[in-house]
Amino acid sequence: MLDAAIIGAGHNGLVCAFYLARAGHRVRLYEARGIVGGAAVTEEFAPGYRNSTASYTVSLLQPKVIADMALERRGYRVIERPVSNFLPLPDDYLVLGGGVAATQAEFARFSTRDADTLPAYYAMLETVADVLRDLVLKIPPRADGGLVALTDMAMQSRKVARLPLSAQRDVLALFTRSAREVLDSWFESEPVKAAFGFDACVGNYASPDAPGSAYVLLHHVFGEVNGNKGSWGHVPGGMGTITQAMAAAVREAGGEIVTNAPVERVLVEDRRAVGLRLTSGEDVRARRVIANLGPRPLFDTLVPAEAIPADFARAMAMYAGGSGSLRMNVALTGLPRFAFAPPGDSHLKAGIVIAPSLDYMDRAWRDASERGFSAAPIVEMLIPSLVDDSLAPPGHHVASLFCQHVDPDMPEELEDAAVEAVLDTVEHHAPGFRALVLHKQVHSPRALEAKFGLWRGDIFHGRMSLDQLWAARPALGAGSYATPIAGLWLCGSGTHPGGGVTGAPGHNCAHAILRSQTLWGRAARL
Repeated sequence: MLDAAIIGAGHNGLVCAFYLARAGHRVRLYEARGIVGGAAVTEEFAPGYRNSTASYTVSLLQPKVIADMALERRGYRVIERPVSNFLPLPDDYLVLGGGVAATQAEFARFSTRDADTLPAYYAMLETVADVLRDLVLKIPPRADGGLVALTDMAMQSRKVARLPLSAQRDVLALFTRSAREVLDSWFESEPVKAAFGFDACVGNYASPDAPGSAYVLLHHVFGEVNGNKGSWGHVPGGMGTITQAMAAAVREAGGEIVTNAPVERVLVEDRRAVGLRLTSGEDVRARRVIANLGPRPLFDTLVPAEAIPADFARAMAMYAGGSGSLRMNVALTGLPRFAFAPPGDSHLKAGIVIAPSLDYMDRAWRDASERGFSAAPIVEMLIPSLVDDSLAPPGHHVASLFCQHVDPDMPEELEDAAVEAVLDTVEHHAPGFRALVLHKQVHSPRALEAKFGLWRGDIFHGRMSLDQLWAARPALGAGSYATPIAGLWLCGSGTHPGGGVTGAPGHNCAHAILRSQTLWGRAARL
């Protein structure tokens, strides 16, 4: 009998399997697709053109996970962006990054006041991000955990309690207010606010005016690359390089991985998960089942309805998701030329963000809500082949296009129009772009769900709102990775700390399982 059967060999499933296998558990992962990695994969999407076809950039992967799994020994390295973001504007441009002084000089072209304000804003953001970093690899307390949970809560809230009162106000604002409210309180220039506000819309099907959208802005800055906090970069070979290295670490630790093995249901006996039934008809017995897919597809389709406690079934019915994202990969015969851009090509190695104002982002969301997709969408484009020539033939390039907003329930017949809107938007700022496109691969929300198992196309496995964070992710009573069904655990992005290629949910789930076998863990259950 297995100690753990894990559904899905995405990056969090691999991380969870590694820690359990290293602790001596007999672990096996079951992956529906023919390759491991989940949404962090590198695939050939057109003859001779390879790219990270879903998740496409790295920053949030936890240094502890990198070190414990010896990923650098297995080929992991990150090429940092020379500058963070390049924003084409209607008659100008803005470059963010390259150091505080360089960014201040850019901001001064739009507002000297904003340039002067920038260091204080960065300091505020870094203070709050440090609070989040402190919680990322911690197991949230169980809402019904009694004295042990109270002790955990006190320990985990110490860092916030020790902050000055002004910093505590900043924490409260970033967790509850809209991105516009927060940015309006710091800056006056619309392009400057757009440069920061874009992060609040990534994977968040909402306006930057929506309460709580400021937290999504924060979620994208708590990572680091090569020891540099807040930086982003490209892994040579694409995101699949990361998950292939993780798979090697799992196997070296004694774990097993089975591909082309979709799961039909979780076996539950006497209110306890005891294994899996594969679509092949094979039954697999295990002491515990760990799900690396989202909470909704797990409880909607794999767990027998009669096994789910009624109150938890209601909580899951209320669990919200649908990130409003459309993901494209394009093969290019050359590099795009933007109508307004700095000299050289450093800006093309950045995140190219087409979202010139908060009003533009708000209209994109309103448009998608009314018609199914935005006629003028938010687009982030990366061209990884500029720093990794293994991805495309000589002289050619690949680009990742990440687009907001499309309604997660957009009718299939509108998908072509949504794609054309994206291409029109890029063409408007980079005339001639359409003529460069040789091949394209489109992942609508429907395709993201069908191919990668992302419920409603949600790249985060569920909305990142205050009611679905920390001990309430995915719901109170299941926020510490154990579900109300004995023996059934969660290790995916639908748990704390949420989405992105962090490895944190997998790390924390494994440690919650290991802790449950200790005296402290038994006391928590009592």
